[in-house]
Order: sequence, then structure tokens, then C-alpha cells
Amino acid sequence: MKRNRRYKLARTALGLSVLVLAASAATTISTAAGDLAVKGESRYLQMVVAPGESLWSIAAMYSEGGSINQVIADIVEVNKLSGADLSAGMKLLVPAR
Repeated sequence: MKRNRRYKLARTALGLSVLVLAASAATTISTAAGDLAVKGESRYLQMVVAPGESLWSIAAMYSEGGSINQVIADIVEVNKLSGADLSAGMKLLVPAR
């Protein structure tokens, strides 16, 4: 009985954590998009992170032969990321090609 209760509690905690993380990501994206709209810039496109993609692989797709490190720094800055961890389904603003 206690084991079943612990399982339900852990499942609920995990579900809440996912919701908080999703809300946080959505807020970050909308804030970044709002900042760009205020500045009048349209240098960015919104993309959705696919399973298995990393910040490095995304930057390589959008670097157009330029510096991948610079594109990574740009993505981190515009999306206000605190680290390099990305989740599938996460929306990111990336430099327009």
C-alpha cells in the first residue's frame, strides 16, 4: 500500500515538474520574441527542437559556414538559456538563414 502511494506521489511530482518546465520555457520564448518585436528586428526564426538535437547541431544548421560558436552564443542570448540542455519540443529562436 505504501509503495503504491509513493509511486503516485512520485508520478504527480514528475508531472508537476514537467508543467513548470514547460511554462518556464514558454515564458522565456515569449519574452525573447517580445524583446525582438520591440527592437523591430526580424533576424530570427522560431524552430522546435527535435529529439536528439543539441545546441551544437542546431547552430551547425544555421551557421551557414560561419562560426558555430557565435551562433550558439547568439541562440543562448536571444532565448535567455541558462545552459546547453535542450528538450524535445522546446521552441527556440534561431538566426534566420
